[in-house]
Amino acid sequence: MASTREMRLRIRSVKNISQVTRALEAVSASKVRRAVKAVMDTRPYATKAWQVLTHVAAQPGRSQLHPLLTERTDIKNALAVVITGDRGLAGAYNSNVIRFIAQSFDNYRVPVKYIAIGRKGRDLLFRRRKQVIADFSNLPPAPSFADVSAIGRLAVDSFLDGEVDEVFLVYTNFYTIARQTVELQKLLPLELETEHEHVVVDQTRKTHAAYIYEPDEREILDEIIPRFTALQVYQAILESLASEHAARMVAMRNATDNARELVGALQLAYNKVRQQAITNDILDIVGGAEALAQ
Repeated sequence: MASTREMRLRIRSVKNISQVTRALEAVSASKVRRAVKAVMDTRPYATKAWQVLTHVAAQPGRSQLHPLLTERTDIKNALAVVITGDRGLAGAYNSNVIRFIAQSFDNYRVPVKYIAIGRKGRDLLFRRRKQVIADFSNLPPAPSFADVSAIGRLAVDSFLDGEVDEVFLVYTNFYTIARQTVELQKLLPLELETEHEHVVVDQTRKTHAAYIYEPDEREILDEIIPRFTALQVYQAILESLASEHAARMVAMRNATDNARELVGALQLAYNKVRQQAITNDILDIVGGAEALAQ
């Protein structure tokens, strides 16, 4: 059995760890509030952009309007944009994304290339010997659209150049503090029939908003589709950031609670050892006194 000194050191060590986890929980709670606000602020813009794009691309001859709307029959390569975090201590947040990637693309019909957003995802993809063609790590804590627009441009250019025939987006969607799920979204070619979780188009309405376009639809699509693709990536990054901070806050809260329980158990064991030592000392004193009395 450990000595009282060793147990005191262990109790002190666990208490120090609980102070660290409590501080990380407080920091994550502050960050998750800002991240959720950023997500909510961008959703109205994403909704309106989706409505305008849907109206334009729903015109007759959709496949001739823009190459980013054209489905390719001969699929040879695919690209997945994977969003994870740069740091750990977020529970299963990063590993859930990579596990989802393995389930979705390990046995995919064509070879898959990857764009890694986040250092943890990049390292795990390399460890699994995946083909990572680009790495975007150490993004600002509150990234702007300009910070991530290059990611959307890279995906669009890879598709237009024929290097890939499909582009997918894998990210963690934020619902509540306690619920975040990894989701797969087809980014290119753009699927207008697919309803986004937060950008839902009402298909039951018989009337449509009237838009006047200047110049024509083709020039508008040349501008709006790449921008909307980058906007989807930006929105997914914001969703993932909010999910990461929420997961880290919950993980640190659980770690703090576990540390408190462990300290209680160690304190109880320490008290028992200390009481046993005191009892033994008293027995030694009594035994010595009796021996002197004889």
